[in-house]
Amino acid sequence: MLENLFNLVKEHAGDAIINNPAIPNEKNDDAIHAASSSIFSGLQNAFANGGTGDIMSLFSDSQNSGSTSIAQNIHGGFVENLVSKLGIDSAQASSIATTLIPSVLQNFVHKTNDPNDKSFDLQGILGSLTGGGQSNAGTGIMDMVKGFMN
Repeated sequence: MLENLFNLVKEHAGDAIINNPAIPNEKNDDAIHAASSSIFSGLQNAFANGGTGDIMSLFSDSQNSGSTSIAQNIHGGFVENLVSKLGIDSAQASSIATTLIPSVLQNFVHKTNDPNDKSFDLQGILGSLTGGGQSNAGTGIMDMVKGFMN
C-alpha cells in the first residue's frame, strides 16, 4: 500500500512539491515520502485511537475527504514533517499541505472505491493499518466498513 500511496502523491505533487521553489529539487522525493507517510500515519493513528467511524466516513465521501478530522490531522502531520525534516518555513509548509493533501485524499478515496481500479482496496488498507493481521477484530471492522459503504 505504501508504494502505491507514494506513487499517488507523486502524481499530484506538481505545483505543491516538484515545481515549488521552496523545496529544492534534490528534496522532492523526501517531501513526497513525508506526504505519503503523513497520510498513512494519520490513518493509522485514527484507527489506533478508535476512529474507525472517521475512517469509514473518509472512505464513504470522496468529495468531502479533505474536510474530515483525519484530513486535518494528516495536514498537521505533513506540515510538521516538512518543517522538522526538510526545514521548510511553517507558513510555506502549511500552504504546500493545503494544496496537496485534499487532492491526494480525494483521489485515494476515489481509487479505493472504484471497483475497476485495483491500486487500493479497503481491505488491504485496513490490513496495513492493523499490521496485516486477519484477526476476528479486523474482520468485524471490515464488515462494519462494508456495511457502512453499501
